[in-house]
Amino acid sequence: MATETRHRGAGHRKRLREKFLTTGLGGFHDYEVIELLLTLATPQKDCKDAAKAALKRFKSLPAVLEASAADLERVPGIGPVNRFGIQLARAVADRYLKARLTGKIALNNSRELFDYLYGSLRDKGRESFQAIFLDAKNRVLAAKTLFTGTLTASAVYPREVVRAALDHHAAAVIFAHNHPSGDPEPSADDVALTRQLVYACRVVGITVHEHIVIGDNRYHSFADHGRIAQMHQEYDRRFADRCSETAAESWGAGHGLPSETG
Repeated sequence: MATETRHRGAGHRKRLREKFLTTGLGGFHDYEVIELLLTLATPQKDCKDAAKAALKRFKSLPAVLEASAADLERVPGIGPVNRFGIQLARAVADRYLKARLTGKIALNNSRELFDYLYGSLRDKGRESFQAIFLDAKNRVLAAKTLFTGTLTASAVYPREVVRAALDHHAAAVIFAHNHPSGDPEPSADDVALTRQLVYACRVVGITVHEHIVIGDNRYHSFADHGRIAQMHQEYDRRFADRCSETAAESWGAGHGLPSETG
């Protein structure tokens, strides 16, 4: 009986693999995708129940792929060995997306940017702040997650962002982060953080092109709403005013006039 059970399991796995090779994932239920991944490191054991349990616990296939090792191991039938397939699929997808993007011209609009980022940022339980570094021709140099956790103007350090941009020899940068609540509307902290980053990058000659907030199949583009342009204009005005004050003080000193602070 045990031999017969194992044989049926082997036949089911073979059918799943043949189905994938014939039709791709288009003909699969989400639990079947998880089941196929679990079979990569589960010898001679049916994985259907574990796959369904994982989907029930995490609610969606992307959430299963995003789950931590500890959370996966809380699912009956998934342990430190057979979670390998799930984590491998996620790691391969991340590397593929980064490799596909690196060296290419930056995405031309916020929708394309959202489509690229949505797979890596949706369904995350915590906020994740990413930067896409660009060269002078707006070709992608690298994409990197810089911070995770609750993102506020005091939690994301502009100097660390600037250092990362300089390390990548970036001429420009695009920022993105997710809202686990699913609502992409930026908070006051999001706006304050973006302003700090625009100013900090401008000081070292790096241009911020965009900050996009990813929600549940929705996004908010700071650039589309004119906020990035407005922040650059604010910086220009403040810098121009400061230069004018310095020039006036220098002219006054040269003509024997006291400064305003004198």
